[in-house]
Amino acid sequence: MAAADPIAKDSASVALPGLARALISAGKLPAKTAEEIYQRSLSGRSSFIAELTGTGAVSAADLAHTLSSAFGAPLLDLDAIDPQRLPKDLLDPKLCQAYRIVVLSKRNNRLIVATADPSDQQAVEKIKFASQMGVDWVIAEYDKLSRMVEQAAVTAAETIDGIVGAEFEFDEASIDSPSESAEQAVAEVEDAPVVRFLHKMLLDAFAMRASDIHFEPYEHQYRVRFRIDGELREIASPPPVIKDKLASRIKVISKLDISEKRVPQDGKMKLKIGPDRVIDFRVSTLPTLFGEKIVIRILDPSSAKLGIDALGYDAVEKERLLTAIGRPYGMVLVTGPTGSGKTVSLYTCLNLLNKPGVNIATAEDPSEINLPGVNQVNVNEKAGLTFATALRAFLRQDPDIIMVGEIRDLETADISIKAAQTGHLVLSTLHTNDAPTTLTRMRNMGIAPFNIASSVILITAQRLARRLCTVCREPLEIPREALRDAGFKEADIDGSWKPYRPVGCSACNGGYKGRVGIYQVMPVSEEIQKIILRDGSAMEIAKQSEAEGVRSLRQSGLKKVMQGLTSLEEVLAVTNE
Repeated sequence: MAAADPIAKDSASVALPGLARALISAGKLPAKTAEEIYQRSLSGRSSFIAELTGTGAVSAADLAHTLSSAFGAPLLDLDAIDPQRLPKDLLDPKLCQAYRIVVLSKRNNRLIVATADPSDQQAVEKIKFASQMGVDWVIAEYDKLSRMVEQAAVTAAETIDGIVGAEFEFDEASIDSPSESAEQAVAEVEDAPVVRFLHKMLLDAFAMRASDIHFEPYEHQYRVRFRIDGELREIASPPPVIKDKLASRIKVISKLDISEKRVPQDGKMKLKIGPDRVIDFRVSTLPTLFGEKIVIRILDPSSAKLGIDALGYDAVEKERLLTAIGRPYGMVLVTGPTGSGKTVSLYTCLNLLNKPGVNIATAEDPSEINLPGVNQVNVNEKAGLTFATALRAFLRQDPDIIMVGEIRDLETADISIKAAQTGHLVLSTLHTNDAPTTLTRMRNMGIAPFNIASSVILITAQRLARRLCTVCREPLEIPREALRDAGFKEADIDGSWKPYRPVGCSACNGGYKGRVGIYQVMPVSEEIQKIILRDGSAMEIAKQSEAEGVRSLRQSGLKKVMQGLTSLEEVLAVTNE
């Protein structure tokens, strides 16, 4: 206590920081010198510790040792630390730079933080507020700490700024010229690092065969995930500070309202890859607690031109489908959950039917794939352009083939069926589990059994299973009992084939690469029509279709296992029998 009085007396004219008081108490710095350095730091708008070590009044090493003893905090030599192994995104890099701190680790609900000034209570409060965690100090030498903080700041900037891709450009036709009032807002998001980061993510997603890109803001984190082969995978964790600029950049390109952040918005954009390759993207924004989540769906027009053989239909299934779409009138339905490839299947059929002598019209919400030669209409509920409205208009446009994106209500179903009964081929989708339940679903919507029986000619139910990588897949021994439980018949377990399991290598994603379709293709035969007319159940229809040689989704998937295209666990996961 005796030492405290002269400090208070000498520094009565100015409130010295805690660091200065600690050095005076330890006899490392005269009170007068401490006050002069502090006044100099105030006039020069620099920190006391920077002025202190810069003038040589106390060396950085001596300062660290003194403070370690005074505050009872451990001393750490930062030269022994690999900056690449330090945790990322636990604290805002700007905060670390402002207070010259480095986050070393996280233990339970506390951050272990390296500092040169453990007396800085303002830094403690800022860290607690930003992280919602407690703080445990570790003392480090100021010069080494400053170098590490600056290096981390440069690395964070280079992570974005160094991302450069010159082999692409946004399709200017898809971007409206900004109005004069919007020019300033647009200019604010023309941030080169953010632009390059977005371009890099789009190109990486396309190269990795991703179907969707998720930009997700959280309280202390911002992450980017790709959906590859049906599974979401974290790809990048950029600094959270870029989330607003990134969202604004995406909105500008997608022709969305850059100032509206309170309601969801939908848009689209195009990306040119090379002179003759254009990729379409569908954009959806969603306000969340910590910013706008943005999901971008990748729509590659070339996927509709792969041909029916690339989709994975067996010879019999392919023949049934081609026969159905070759008929002059009737309804063909494709069913399955979201993301099961229904759109690609429909567009593959349209591509086969798209000839100069045929008039094709589609109503979708929205149109996902641009197909030249096909008259595509985007449904707009707000403007009054519903599926039913579009269908009525189509019937006055002399169509041969009509594609309805989805039958959602009785009115749309009724018009579609009437079109199929009056000399038009109608293609559409429904959300049902399998082919037999589709017919009973239509009955539950209020459609008369006679109309269903006389219009629907074929139903395809489908799923997408991950395809095994042919480079690293390995044979797997599965007990006969397990194979029987999965649905294999005794005649199938004859030893002439072996199931494979995923392994994982540099050429694939966890043992899988790409996806293969699993199909249940059910023609509506005369016997099935009779069941529909007497209002029979889905179980009766399923039993009759099986008697006619139609495989269920599970049986179709097991056939793919026997062919070595996918694994048994994958088939069990995507089929629900």
